Amino acid sequence: MCDLIGQILLMVFIPFAFVVLVMPFIKKMAIRLDAVDTPGGRHIHKKVMPKLGGLGIFLGFLLGYMIFGEHSEQMNSILIGSFIIVITGLCDDICDLKPWEKLIGQVVAACIITFYGKILLVDVSAFGIYLNFGILTYPLTILFILACINCINLIDGLDGLSGGISAIYYLTIGIIGVIVGKVDLEFVLTFVMLGATLGFLVHNFYPAKIFAGDTGSMFMGFIIAVIALLGFKNVTMTSLVIPLLVLAIPILDTLFAIIRRTLKGEKIYEGDACHVHHQLLNRNFSQRTTVLIIYFIDLLFAFASIVYVIDTDNKFSYIVYGILIIIVLLFIWNTNIIFDRKELKKKFRGRK
Repeated sequence: MCDLIGQILLMVFIPFAFVVLVMPFIKKMAIRLDAVDTPGGRHIHKKVMPKLGGLGIFLGFLLGYMIFGEHSEQMNSILIGSFIIVITGLCDDICDLKPWEKLIGQVVAACIITFYGKILLVDVSAFGIYLNFGILTYPLTILFILACINCINLIDGLDGLSGGISAIYYLTIGIIGVIVGKVDLEFVLTFVMLGATLGFLVHNFYPAKIFAGDTGSMFMGFIIAVIALLGFKNVTMTSLVIPLLVLAIPILDTLFAIIRRTLKGEKIYEGDACHVHHQLLNRNFSQRTTVLIIYFIDLLFAFASIVYVIDTDNKFSYIVYGILIIIVLLFIWNTNIIFDRKELKKKFRGRK
């Protein structure tokens, strides 16, 4: 056990230290390439910010893989897919790609994982229900990867938000892997990415010195999807509830955005200022406090997922999930996350 803990610490610390040290150089590179985010519009920051932080995360991931990873066809597909995602993100951070152009890069990366790596969403079980996807396995796998990429991409709106949520995910899945004794490819990916992401957060937590950009948010989401898919193939995470509920906040935020924009007759891929973090900011919470609140809720989901694995009858974890569902419903009712409450009240009074 001591040897395992020592290995985990090394897998986390080496990418962490590397990313912390390399990030100032990437910041200078981003400024020279004009890969910057300017204030205004939906952006909350007040000054021009470099946005190639995701490149540092990717380089930390590569270093960790070279030291701790093992060569395999699956790992080849992950490396190739990651490279495509990062190149797509870099092009967007520097040149501002159109949504469909980014989607092409995401689909190509997802297809490499699916058809070359054979990392597939074949079946899942949740709450005693078993589903085998049969001929839908390939399209569902691609859609799953795209969903994870864009969930993290959409929630990347405050200093430390996407990186922190991703780090919580990696940490949670890593803890579950240790508990059940599953030490394989996703185990290495999880702790290497945890170290790289924490190294980025040193420079990204409020007040941020650099943003992840689409390079970072898409790459973190891509690896999250890969880790989840790998986990579906073993007893560690045979249930759909484990990887998805750890990502409850970005998944719900994306779902709410789709519903909200559909109700308003807007295009679902066009941004707005009504995300979860915007709702909390509208309640006069500071950026730091808003991010910490979201961290706390996400950690509760992570805790419930860990308990779900440990607790054989799952009663306690169901209670925690129930409490969290109530919190989500109260949040929906008391904010404009889905519908404009003032407009709804006007319509209701008009009918009276």
